[in-house]
Amino acid sequence: MQLRGALRTTAPQVPPTTALRAWLMGPAGPVPVAFLAGVLLARAAHVAVKFTQGGMDNGFVVHAGQVWLHGGAPYADRRFLYLPSAVLFAAAQAVLPPLVLRVAAPVVCVAVLGAGWWCAVRLFRVPARSRFAVLGLLGLVLLWAPFGHLVELGNWTAVSALALPWALLLADRGRWGAAGVVLGVSVAVKPLLLPVVVLFVLARQWRALAWMLSLPTALSLGAALMMPNPGGFFTRTLPFLLKGGDALMRPFDCSLPAVLPRLGVPPALAELVAVAAAAAGVTCAWLRWRRADPGPARLADTAAMLMLASYLVSRPSYEHYLVVVVPLLLAGALEAGSVTRSPWFWGALIPQVPEFAFPHLDASTRRAFKDTVTLCALALVLAVRCARSSSRRPADSALT
Repeated sequence: MQLRGALRTTAPQVPPTTALRAWLMGPAGPVPVAFLAGVLLARAAHVAVKFTQGGMDNGFVVHAGQVWLHGGAPYADRRFLYLPSAVLFAAAQAVLPPLVLRVAAPVVCVAVLGAGWWCAVRLFRVPARSRFAVLGLLGLVLLWAPFGHLVELGNWTAVSALALPWALLLADRGRWGAAGVVLGVSVAVKPLLLPVVVLFVLARQWRALAWMLSLPTALSLGAALMMPNPGGFFTRTLPFLLKGGDALMRPFDCSLPAVLPRLGVPPALAELVAVAAAAAGVTCAWLRWRRADPGPARLADTAAMLMLASYLVSRPSYEHYLVVVVPLLLAGALEAGSVTRSPWFWGALIPQVPEFAFPHLDASTRRAFKDTVTLCALALVLAVRCARSSSRRPADSALT
């Protein structure tokens, strides 16, 4: 009896966090996987029933593709906000029968977002069939409003949400050239990921940088030669964006130059504050990269910081742009020292919980205020992690 008691007291105890991590890394059963598939299909079906062209934003682009196919100028419509290369991708949708487009567009959008989450978890060596992967995507779909908003709009930000983790996954495996190709195609579709060029500069991956910039340039030049008035991108689209769009777009713009003037800040001062905040974000990204600790978190943190810094200053910025960044950060939650270990990170996401009411901010025209709170809080929390000295342990900081 004494020997048995001694064995019990000397047996190693598994820490609760280690046990939880092991459980999350274990394979998910067929029931959670089937439930997740049903939820994703329900999201796509809702959009297919509600919108004829796969979402309002997708409809604008498809219309531009139809105009181009009929010999018109896509930039005659100010809501076509993309590079000339995007017309090629829009035309591919424009030739589809209306019923096929109505069903295929939201299904593809959901599939692209799911593939982006798969790339993000694989970046951190998490099995795709693990409980963490299945429950994480389910949480994003059900508990985080930007994911649903992006699917409903059919916005091409979904391509960026796939391209960024895919490119980082390739870069982490040493395939920087392929990463540049992925990002180059993404920029050709929508130039949202242009800030990631800074990552290639920091990593001194000049071939990847060349691929990322040359692909959209070549595709845009080729498309411009085949369309009337391609200069409309410079004479109409860019001035339209620099002025913050129109009355339909401005209330939803959560960038600092758009929100601060609505609070009484002079526009010039708002621009100065935004530029300073973005510059600080880029500096923090540089510090994070220079720390050079092993593992994929270095790539993910640096890229996410660059994107958040660009959202602070660029116009327009919308809350669904966060779908490019937040899943990438969440995928690293099982890593020691992850920014998701901070309660401040989760506090920043609270304004984006569906049906979470805020006094006086329920109206759609005021939603940008709580979106800005989320954007700024996420940028601040990640900036603190990025700027933290490598000699400090994660527990040493109140925000990490």
